[in-house]
Amino acid sequence: MRILVLPGDGIGPEIIDSAISAIHAANTRFTLGLSLDYDDVGFTSLEKHGTTLRDEVLEKAKAYDGIILGTQSHADYPAPGKGGRNVSAGFRIGLDLYANVRPARTRPFIESNMKPGRRMDLVIMREATEGLYPDRNMSRGWGEVMPSEDMALSTRKITRHCSERIARRAFELAMKRNRKVTAIHKANSFHMTDGLFLECVRGVAREFPEVQLDDMLVDASTAHLVRNPERFDVLVATNFYGDILSDLASELSGSLGLAGSIMASDSHCCAQAQHGSAPDIAGQDKANPVSMILSVAMLLQWMGEKHGNPALVDAGHVMEQAVDTVLQNPLKRTADLGGAMGCSDFGKAVAAVIAA
Repeated sequence: MRILVLPGDGIGPEIIDSAISAIHAANTRFTLGLSLDYDDVGFTSLEKHGTTLRDEVLEKAKAYDGIILGTQSHADYPAPGKGGRNVSAGFRIGLDLYANVRPARTRPFIESNMKPGRRMDLVIMREATEGLYPDRNMSRGWGEVMPSEDMALSTRKITRHCSERIARRAFELAMKRNRKVTAIHKANSFHMTDGLFLECVRGVAREFPEVQLDDMLVDASTAHLVRNPERFDVLVATNFYGDILSDLASELSGSLGLAGSIMASDSHCCAQAQHGSAPDIAGQDKANPVSMILSVAMLLQWMGEKHGNPALVDAGHVMEQAVDTVLQNPLKRTADLGGAMGCSDFGKAVAAVIAA
């Protein structure tokens, strides 16, 4: 099976190198037969090809069993007309990666940012191909306009098709977990758009009578994540709400750098760390690669389930367990978690646990 690796910007190449160390160890231990190919996105691609994301790369990616995408410095890219294409959005739209799966959980051996005694173990299912994001809510052009220097307008798109399919993935996941889904919305204000989303979630819920469904206003959900995170298991949300809530949940659970993330369609999957490119520490071996390693572990599990390959699923689980094993030793944590280990050595430590 083949995986396409796209290192990206900032700390992207470093955290991906650490994740690759873990992949090689899992590949050997479980005889996975994985092969890795590399290509360029982000500033490297801009310098070589005049664009941060070439259409050829998107087409090439469709032929692979999995994709590993590094971090991107979107805020520093030139305007789209000058080659500064949003790489993540390009993949989400180009490969229809509509399900952004973002788990967040506390670990008893790492201090969280919640009240003492609180714990968290949830997954946010975020729709990623429409919503308020102006680069993916129009068939042509841009979803934001400025009629005058003092006025800016943004268009939001919510469709029945996209709402129903992300809801179905959420309920399918809930069947494997604790059989509870919370739909996040603001239908009391956005009567039509959030109203349509909520209608779709409730419609899909009838296909899963074993799963408990409740719904919550997005502003109230932020309060409950802080005060009572145990009430949540699987949360399903539109793009903008899911983006914000997943960052909040991950930071509350300990750190944004401790949470994995995949973007998946029905036929493709891409592993991508939840955090940004951190250009201020790029090239200094200071980055925390946990999010990237866990994202790759999720990718292997997705590939295993799609292709009926239990070895890939097992490899993904062992990779997750190896990360926790290393993190339990305070001396083997990266600087952001109070340790002194570098990014590369952390990846090697995880690989050693996998191999053992």
